[in-house]
Amino acid sequence: MKVQNIKDVNKFFEVVDSCAGKVELVTGEGDRLNLKSKLCQYVSLANIFSNGEIPELEIIAYEKEDIDKLLNFMING
Repeated sequence: MKVQNIKDVNKFFEVVDSCAGKVELVTGEGDRLNLKSKLCQYVSLANIFSNGEIPELEIIAYEKEDIDKLLNFMING
């Protein structure tokens, strides 16, 4: 799923951390990084941030409940 305009990055990571299954970031090169890893959160996303905001990401969640959590975050913040 593509997610856009994440303004509250801390809340986004809280939602990711609360997911039961794997949540992965797909890089521009097609690599998949585990977003539940704190190291991947800080290192991989540091290059994407612009003024503390994430303009667009492609992420993959494997559990339906996790997809629902992420969609709810995108819709309701």
